[in-house]
Amino acid sequence: MRGWTAPDEGVLFVITGPSGVGKSTMIHALMAEVPGLEFSASATTRAPRAGEVDGVDYHFLDQDTFDRRVDAGAFLEHARVYDRSYGTLRAPVEQALRAGRSVILDIDLQGARQVRQSWPGAVHLMILPPRIAALEERLRARATDSEQVILRRMRQVEGQLAGVGEYDYLVVNDDLATATGVLRGVVLAELSRRSRRGSLVDAVLSELDPRKRAVAAPSGQG
Repeated sequence: MRGWTAPDEGVLFVITGPSGVGKSTMIHALMAEVPGLEFSASATTRAPRAGEVDGVDYHFLDQDTFDRRVDAGAFLEHARVYDRSYGTLRAPVEQALRAGRSVILDIDLQGARQVRQSWPGAVHLMILPPRIAALEERLRARATDSEQVILRRMRQVEGQLAGVGEYDYLVVNDDLATATGVLRGVVLAELSRRSRRGSLVDAVLSELDPRKRAVAAPSGQG
């Protein structure tokens, strides 16, 4: 965006939404349009897949290292998924935010609850379907999942949406372009908060003072 300037410190955005709601598509569009946003690479104990790069796609750790870092408080959030561990390392996020870059976490309800405790200043957004039945229709329209998988996903959807009242912003994806625009507006508004723009406040005030002196000088010369 032409003329855009980053805030003094970045913002941690936590985005949650059930499978099939269009969350990944919206996040990718957001990152292409708003400068200074980056996606947080999770840490995981699973093995790298072909083409994945350590520190870019994931931070690959063995289980012992992962567990030691959990004990040391190195994670903003973490979870065990089947026989693998996943989590968001605190240090890379802190480094990005201090440099004025904002970070997006795409995590579930349980992870978002952990971040709310470990990083109270985060901004939490939930992406919602226009109605739950519409989400099931989208999953079935894909024609890629079995009935058993669809039913399991819908149970997970219900679990995620149960936390809808915990979020700062709710974005309903009834129309992808509209929902992406709403998401972009929320992010830009949060990045433009006066509390995040101390250097801009100082810059404006420093310009005002000389002008005040220049205007006041003739009237004081009798």
